Amino acid sequence: MLTEINFDGIVGPSHNYAGLSLGNLASARNFGKVSAPRAAALQGLAKMRANLDRGLAQGFLLPQRRPDEGWLRQLGTTPEAASPTLRANATSASSMWAANAATVSPAPDTADGRCHLTAANLVTMPHRSHEWRETLAQLQIAFASAQHFALHAPVPAPFGDEGAANHMRLCAGHAAPGIEVFVYGQAGGPFPARQHREASEAVARIHGLSPDRTVFARQSDEAIAAGAFHNDVVAVANERVLFTHELAFADREGFYAELRAKLPEVEIVEVPAAAVSLADAISSYLFNAQLVTLPSGEMALVLPQEARETPSVWQWLEAHVGGNGPIRHLFVHDLRESMANGGGPACLRLRVVADPATIDPRFMATPDKLDLIEALVTRLWPERIAVEGLADPALWRTCVEARAELCVELGLSELNRAEF
Repeated sequence: MLTEINFDGIVGPSHNYAGLSLGNLASARNFGKVSAPRAAALQGLAKMRANLDRGLAQGFLLPQRRPDEGWLRQLGTTPEAASPTLRANATSASSMWAANAATVSPAPDTADGRCHLTAANLVTMPHRSHEWRETLAQLQIAFASAQHFALHAPVPAPFGDEGAANHMRLCAGHAAPGIEVFVYGQAGGPFPARQHREASEAVARIHGLSPDRTVFARQSDEAIAAGAFHNDVVAVANERVLFTHELAFADREGFYAELRAKLPEVEIVEVPAAAVSLADAISSYLFNAQLVTLPSGEMALVLPQEARETPSVWQWLEAHVGGNGPIRHLFVHDLRESMANGGGPACLRLRVVADPATIDPRFMATPDKLDLIEALVTRLWPERIAVEGLADPALWRTCVEARAELCVELGLSELNRAEF
């Protein structure tokens, strides 16, 4: 039976605050601070466990090998000889944000009736541009059934594709045909536009989507300039509901009209800028929440603690839940380590609509499996990492060995190949 499954990225042992993401305000603001990789991973695992307890299907993706020595060799260097900047780019744990792993089109939307996944190329940021090979390797194992899935290599450079963080799907129900929304940015302004329209159009063609059920919408320059480096910082969709900030889209009225024409039952929940400023929306990650449908059929938001701590945001949310709006429940989680690097609940997960029975069970979460991962993280993940510590070979060995043991414990030792 087709259902929505959230695949969360397990936070890797090299999680650090090197400030590599231009346009990500939290990443820049926390540059140089001491990170807590063990706490970061445990916070993410606690969110996965809570979603399992809520009756939601939950999967995970594994951390990637860091430092990425293969990438450094392609650049003619090694971790020992690399410049501090290159070394930081090779050591980032940014694959934890699985929303950037791929773009996913479920089987009801595609011409061949299979679920299509295209790995994101992430070419606009050096520290993320080398993730796709191992991302694709994991996807090819998890979704190996050619009867049910089609896997695609990234859109070629120079067209930047950042995956599901700039993609939404609206539908009457997860198993019903949907309207797929691709959100792109426009070059110019103080920060780079990471999602190019050409990349979005290529993914739609590769996935065999009908133009009648596909929408391309431009993110507003104002949102990008305010720090909404991905669309999922200012908008999120689930089934028939679009939850969005008033200033998220360049042509708001035109976008809404196109949605209503293609999916008449769509319900647009717009938060006015007068109630919640863009600054408050972005700092709290109000829209980088997981908007999910519970087994009861009611919708809930899985929010970071920062949303509750931002008065304008919490006031709006309480008023909405207290009224007749479609969002009925608010679940708050401590994800401070991820948030400090610019990634909230929605950044940490990739949504896939599929039959869980068609997916490699090694990537599906269970309470016992989460117990195993938590114990391993507690034992092996570094407690603290300072940015200057990224030059320490002992730290590199710790990170490589910890991740390798996780792969073995989960029965995925094939991911311990040095390169992909």
